Amino acid sequence: MTFTVSKILSKTILKGIPSSFALELPPYRRPQIGKVIVRSIFDRTLFVLGRAIAVAAPAGLVIWILANITINDMSILNHITQFLNPFAKLIGLDGVILTAFILGFPANEIVFPIIIMAYLSQGSILELANLYELKDLLIANGWTLSTAICVMLFSLMHWPCSTTCLTIKKETQSLKWTLISFAVPTITGIGICFTFTSIVRLIGFR
Repeated sequence: MTFTVSKILSKTILKGIPSSFALELPPYRRPQIGKVIVRSIFDRTLFVLGRAIAVAAPAGLVIWILANITINDMSILNHITQFLNPFAKLIGLDGVILTAFILGFPANEIVFPIIIMAYLSQGSILELANLYELKDLLIANGWTLSTAICVMLFSLMHWPCSTTCLTIKKETQSLKWTLISFAVPTITGIGICFTFTSIVRLIGFR
């Protein structure tokens, strides 16, 4: 899909725009253990912690509010899932799955915990004890092999997370290219899932 989309872009919005790739290799030196450890702490550990504080924590608060505030004896989260359900069914998902992908925009790691929380009607993000419990929960909520494949396809081809979008904006200094980087995989993912689901329904496979 990367090659296909690249070919399409080069024939359309990128037509005539020269591209180049330069890779500069630094001189090789003996690794310094102390510097490696320090850089790992600052470049990796602190970055992840900072992302958790700046992105995941507010996202968790929003999810908690949606799951715990009710309107007409039903949580806001359930209202959203029901609203999105008709469109989600067209691409082989359901309203809960699509809502989880949307709410997982700040951090893709929370998509499945949101799905579990919504199916169990719990007010907080959680995980099940083992895969057998997860399997029973998904089947009880209408998952089939087709659903699982669509979830995998959409996971591979949907909008990048917020951190990636911010990085694209920072590197390109362009809101236009950030929006394109968001829209292209999203449209591709929706198109692929819709095509797959249509074929599955046509041949009567579940």
